[in-house]
Amino acid sequence: MGKTIVTMIKKLKAWLKAREEGKKLESWFFVTCDSESIYRHIAAPRKEQWNDKFRLSEIERIYFEATDYMFSDDIHFFITESPASYVIPTEAKGGQALWNLVMERRSF
Repeated sequence: MGKTIVTMIKKLKAWLKAREEGKKLESWFFVTCDSESIYRHIAAPRKEQWNDKFRLSEIERIYFEATDYMFSDDIHFFITESPASYVIPTEAKGGQALWNLVMERRSF
């Protein structure tokens, strides 16, 4: 019986660790860019994956949304052909590098 409890505890710890990892944006939200476009790849746990992109030349306005310590800050990119913004969390994989690029180019 002792071995069974130890095995159950190990499985529970592994499940909890996997659950926590799934909550981290950097493990499922990816952003990259090149000289022409910004690309998003989202592979949220237990959700269908999707990708999109928008061209740098289409950006009309950039808005930085600072939140409290419990949530990621967000970068909103407003483009010419859409009333809605493309949102990229700074905690996404590549999010901080993208924000640094925005600041270097003085696009803010």
